Amino acid sequence: MNPAAGSADAHPTASRPLGSSGLVVSRIGLGLAALGRPGYINVGHGADLGEDRSVEALEARAHEVLDEAWRLGVRYLDAARSYGRAESFLASWLDARGISPADVTVGSKWGYTYTAGWRVDAEKHEVKDLSLDTFRRQRGETRERLGDQLDLYQAHSVTLQSGMLNDQRLLAELATLKERGVRVGLSTSGPDQARTIDRAIGVRVSGVRLFDSVQATWNVLERSAGPALEEAHAAGMGVIVKEALANGRLVRRADGDEAELDDGGLDATLRSEAERLGTTVDALALAAVLARPWADVVLSGAATVGQVRSNLRAPEVAWDPRAEEAVDALVEDPGAYWSRRGALRWT
Repeated sequence: MNPAAGSADAHPTASRPLGSSGLVVSRIGLGLAALGRPGYINVGHGADLGEDRSVEALEARAHEVLDEAWRLGVRYLDAARSYGRAESFLASWLDARGISPADVTVGSKWGYTYTAGWRVDAEKHEVKDLSLDTFRRQRGETRERLGDQLDLYQAHSVTLQSGMLNDQRLLAELATLKERGVRVGLSTSGPDQARTIDRAIGVRVSGVRLFDSVQATWNVLERSAGPALEEAHAAGMGVIVKEALANGRLVRRADGDEAELDDGGLDATLRSEAERLGTTVDALALAAVLARPWADVVLSGAATVGQVRSNLRAPEVAWDPRAEEAVDALVEDPGAYWSRRGALRWT
């Protein structure tokens, strides 16, 4: 994305460099995990999408949400091979709106294969494989869909146990991709994110740091990756924050499963602070991320136009020490947090 392109600079989502990658991002981006497939683990996702989850209906919905996000200044868009048809929906929207690669920054991910067959009740929704063979196959698939719109290609949910960071042949091919102009990143997941990020910072190929960015989970409940993300930012890596709403746990929904939403005083604390600051709970949670100086962009995972509008209030929130103190009391043990996340249902 050209730093002077588009209209984002005039909006509260004003652009910011993604580390030293040379890419420019809006402070809030749009992630397409909830829009590219009929099932996802966000609390209330089923109600968001409604009964018609045909490919045609979800493509139309994705376009509507993308339209509103674009209107409000979002200029970073994030997809993945495992997000069903997210890359295809994004590509058709970019083409239909005539949006030039110079006017938007697009990221996608490889490493998971979508296996649900467009079903919500599938036994397995995705299969993880961070091998060289998967990279080669999925890189071709992403190229076929996004072509020269792709700016950032990220290894999906890397862990130390995946072995990906020690696969020298794979790292060399990622370095070749980077030499050809596509930036290379990784996303992380799980209670050991910090160690994975620390390891990724030090990965070099021919003496050059390989990873241009890291995408990690950080929210008011799960902050364990914070120090590592600060270190990554200081090293010149761009930082993208995902799951700022804790897969919907931070936004109590009347249609949600109460077992998934039984969070004690969490709801009361967030609603009280949101009311005090004149905003919505979701915008408050996103503002908590924007208050971290190391966070370049935080992803909205909106599945509706209304959610996008509410999320995009975040840059206007006057985050203050009182808000910081209030959310400090909400931090959970990382192991417990990820165990609970792993138990969320696909709806």
